[in-house]
Parts: sequence; structure tokens; C-alpha cells
Amino acid sequence: MIDQLADKRLLVVTGKGGVGKTTIAAALALESARSGKRTLICEINTKERVPQLLGRPEVGPVVTALDENLWGVTVRAEEAMREYAMMILKFESIYNAVFENRVVKYFLRFVPSVQEVVLLGKPLFHLREKRPDGSFRFDRVIIDAPATGHAITFLAIPQVILDTVPPGALADDAKWMRDLLVDSKTTSVVLVSLPEEMPVNETIELNESLKTKVHVTPGLVVLNESVGSRFSAADQAQVSPALGQIIHDHLERERMTLASLEKLKTMGLPVLTVPHLYGTHFGRNEIERISTRFTPGVPTP
Repeated sequence: MIDQLADKRLLVVTGKGGVGKTTIAAALALESARSGKRTLICEINTKERVPQLLGRPEVGPVVTALDENLWGVTVRAEEAMREYAMMILKFESIYNAVFENRVVKYFLRFVPSVQEVVLLGKPLFHLREKRPDGSFRFDRVIIDAPATGHAITFLAIPQVILDTVPPGALADDAKWMRDLLVDSKTTSVVLVSLPEEMPVNETIELNESLKTKVHVTPGLVVLNESVGSRFSAADQAQVSPALGQIIHDHLERERMTLASLEKLKTMGLPVLTVPHLYGTHFGRNEIERISTRFTPGVPTP
């Protein structure tokens, strides 16, 4: 695992929608597992993509093995709510009487903080979960978090609950969740961007919001689909006119990559480039290639 993340037990991967955060989360998880850490990757309230990227069947709400040292789970609101309620109420008959009540279910739909806290609570529960010998069940948990603005709401919800609800079970759970998130020795956020103006600007804004609203300091920026220098002036002079547009497009992507890199560096965070992969298929082999960017010693620009 790349040096900036090597000692962190909780990695939260987020960024603007469409920047490839799930791809980066899957690559991080694969590299973490290959390094010998028992790793759990959690997809939050979305259609499963990680198992598909790794060439595995869907996993659903039950923690399921994906690879050696690698497990996956999909966290959805209704299933997480049931699991959380059962942990508190203990008996299924009580759960059914309370949470399966039509009036209660209708009411809970309009209390978003309850849904958010159980969505966050399940991954954090697994982070604290222990085996019979007292060791952690998972050495690292990676959360494929919601995109940008939703990520702020998602990560800020423990503090919101602490500020609004009276002491009790919900407040107690919110406190240990908040404490884990703001613990810089345990937690780091990975921001994913693309070499385009809007994703870069949103990444910079997200970084500030995470620090001021959630009190979490991101540890790494990933500039996904970067394009490096490929054609020299001599190459351009020799290329046939028919390929001129291809050369032009590549040079433009190269220019945008350099400009984005310089702008992202102003945040004061290390920026790791992940190259654009050409081809019509994207699956396990591509995730394997990207995962090597997160091995120790890989230089950041």
C-alpha cells in the first residue's frame, strides 16, 4: 500500500460522480489484500460494481469472500437498518413489531439521519469487529463512499446526531463513529478526480468541506485517467495527416493532465496519477494494473 495510506485501517474513497472512485476503491482493496492485510471493501447504497470488476458474483448484504484476504459487502439502507435494530433489540419478534410497523416505516422514511447512521455504522462496526483471539477481524476497511456532496452528509452524520439527539443508544453509537472518522491515525480519505476542469474544482471544494465540516483531513488525491507525454515534435512532424486528429486529441489530454496536476497540488496533498487505460473492455486485468500504482515506493508527481 502506498506510503501515505500504509498505516491507515479505514480508507474512505470519494469524488465527483463519474470520476472512477469505485475503480480506485477496488484497486486499493486488491493491493491491500495482496500486501497481506485482511481487507473488507464496502459499497454504500448503490448497485454493486466491485465484484463485477473483480470477476466475482454479487455479494449482497452479507460479508463474502472475493479473493485471498479480500471480502466485500454491499450496504443498503433497509438491510442495514434491520441489522442495526436487531443488534439493539436482540429479538426478531420485537423488531417485526416495531420496524415492520407500517406507521413506523413511513415515519423513518422522513428521518434521513437514521438511515445515514446505519449506512455508515455497518462498515465502522466491521472495522471494530474482533475475532475470538481478540485480533481485528479485518485489518483494513475500504468504503466506496457516495459522491461529493452526499459524501459530506454521509460522513458528517455522527456529529449531526450528537448535536441534535439526547443521550442514549443512538448518541453513543454516533460518538464512537465520529471518533473513528476524525482519528487521523486510523482514517484517511482518498479523493478521486479526472484531468478535467469541473472534477478538479469539485475535488478542491470537497477537500475544504471535509476539513471544515467533518474535521477529516484527506491523505491522498488520485488523478484518474491521466495521459502522459507520448509524441515528440519529431513524431508529430512525421505522422500522416489522417492521424493528425488523434495526435491533437492526445496532446490536449496531456495538456489537461498537466494543468490539473498543478492545480490539485495547490491543496498541499500528495497527488498520485493513474494512467488512462485504452480498450473496449474493463475488468479484472485492468484493476490489477491500476492496483500496482498503490504499491509502496510508487512516486507521486
